[in-house]
Amino acid sequence: MAQTVLVIEDEERIAAFLERGLKAEGFTVLTASDGQLGLQLARSGSVDLVVLDLMLPGLSGEELLKQLRTTHGSLPVIVLTAKESVPDRVANLNAGA
Repeated sequence: MAQTVLVIEDEERIAAFLERGLKAEGFTVLTASDGQLGLQLARSGSVDLVVLDLMLPGLSGEELLKQLRTTHGSLPVIVLTAKESVPDRVANLNAGA
């Protein structure tokens, strides 16, 4: 059975690019374009990995990550962001990315 990756990204071109690449590698891919839907899908129990943008409408990626860690602490999350500073990277790693 293919593992399921949830891509939470509000920019359609980036989400489509990630979806195509992941599907080509044999993954099942779910997508969400806002934080609320992303959190709901991540909590569904059918996701093996989350690829998370931080700047999302509705619920920010940072807040989504915090909420997800309280209920699904071991679910792997990879953060994609334009934020480059070391403090931002450290903060996201400390938050559970």
